[in-house]
Amino acid sequence: MAWDFSTEPEFEEKLEWITRFRAERVDPLDLLYPDRAYHPLDDETGPVVRTLRQQVRDQGLWAPHLGPELGGRGFGQVRLALINEILGASSWAPVTFGTAAPDTGNAEIIARYGTGEQKERYLQPLLEGECFSCFPMTEPQAGADPAMFTTRAERDGDDWVITGRKYFSSNARTSKFVIVMAVTDPDVSPYKGMSMFLVPSDTPGIRMERNVGLLGEGPEDGMHALIAYDGVRVPGDALLGGEGQAFAIAQTQLGGGRVHHAMRVVGQCQRALDMMAERALSRETQGSRLADKQLVQADLADSYAQLTQFRLMVLYTAWQIDQYNDYRRVRKDIAAIKFLTPKVLHDVVYRSMHLHGALGVSNEMPFADMWTGAAVMAVVDGPTEVHKITVARDLLRGYEATSGLWPTQHLPARREWARKQLENL
Repeated sequence: MAWDFSTEPEFEEKLEWITRFRAERVDPLDLLYPDRAYHPLDDETGPVVRTLRQQVRDQGLWAPHLGPELGGRGFGQVRLALINEILGASSWAPVTFGTAAPDTGNAEIIARYGTGEQKERYLQPLLEGECFSCFPMTEPQAGADPAMFTTRAERDGDDWVITGRKYFSSNARTSKFVIVMAVTDPDVSPYKGMSMFLVPSDTPGIRMERNVGLLGEGPEDGMHALIAYDGVRVPGDALLGGEGQAFAIAQTQLGGGRVHHAMRVVGQCQRALDMMAERALSRETQGSRLADKQLVQADLADSYAQLTQFRLMVLYTAWQIDQYNDYRRVRKDIAAIKFLTPKVLHDVVYRSMHLHGALGVSNEMPFADMWTGAAVMAVVDGPTEVHKITVARDLLRGYEATSGLWPTQHLPARREWARKQLENL
C-alpha cells in the first residue's frame, strides 16, 4: 500500500488562488456584512457578490462538488475537502463559491431523486446561486429521532395535504422552497413510511411561528425557524423520489452535509491555531513571551496534533467516498468525524480564546461565533451521542465473542499455544 499526500501542481495553483481570493475579496464581506451571508442579495450586497461569483466561475471553481453535468467540475470529495478548508474560515465564502449548506446537500438529492420538471424548477436556480433552500426534518417533540415524527402528509385526490410542525429549520426565512419530510404511512416502520416533498416557501398554510436565533443573537435575528404546516396542499408531483423513500433520501443529504461540515471546521480550527500562535509570539508577561511558557507550548502542541489528526481523518473519509461512491459504505467514518468535529473545534478555539485573555472573550475578536459553532456542530445533522453509537455498532460487526472462558489474548493459553507451535517445527 502506498500513500501520496502531494497535490497536483495545477490544482495546487487553484488552491493558492482560492486562498488569496478569499483573504482579499471575500473576507471583507465577513467584516462589513457579518450577519447577511444567508439573506437574499440586495442592492448593496448583490453587485459585489455577483461580481465575485463570476470571478469564481471564470476560474472554473463554482460549485466544485458537482459533476460536469450539473455545471461543476466533478472534483470529488478529496479536492472539495482541500477547498473547503480554505472556505471554512469565512461565512460568506461558501455562498460565494456555491458550496453553502444545506443547499449543497439539497442540490445533491434533487439531482439524484428529482424528476426533470423538479430539477428545472428547483435545482437549476439553486445551482445558479440565486436562491436558498431549507431542509426541515427536526420536530419540536422529537428532536432528530425520525421514529417520533408526527408531521403527516395525507392524500386528498391527486394532492397531498401536509400537517405538522418542524423545528430549527435553518435558512427557512430566506429560502425559496423547503424539502419537507412527513409520515405518509403510519402503519409501517417510520424508516419505510415517510416521504419527501418539494414545497415552495410561499405555499398557503406554511406559517413561520418564530425564527429562532443562536446563542447571543437577538430575538429577531434568528435563521432557524419553528414552522407550522397548517393543511399545506401540494400537487402529487411535489413528491421527491418514491413514496416511503424519505429516510434513504435523508441519509444521502445528511451524509454529505456531515462531511462538508467537518471539512469547513478544519479551516476554522486552523484559523484559531493561527491566532493562538500569533498571540503567543506577540505578548509578554512576567519577563518572557507567552510562547516561552511551557503551558502555552503544551496548548499549542495539543492543538496542532489534534487538528492534524482530525484533518487526516476527514481527508481519508473523503477519499473513501470518492473510491466507493457510497455514503452507506463509509458511514462509520462519516459518523466518527461527525462527533469529532465539535470536540476539535471546541478544544482548539477555547485554547486560542483563553490565550487572548479579556480580549479573547470580547466582541473585538471573532471567537464568539466560532465558540457557538462548536455547540452547534454537536447537534446539527444528528447529535454526537447517536453518531458514537453508530461507530460502535459498525465497529463491533467486525469482531466475534470468544468461544471459551478466557479472552483470546489470555497469556497462559497463548504460551501453551506457542509451545505447541514450536514442538511441531
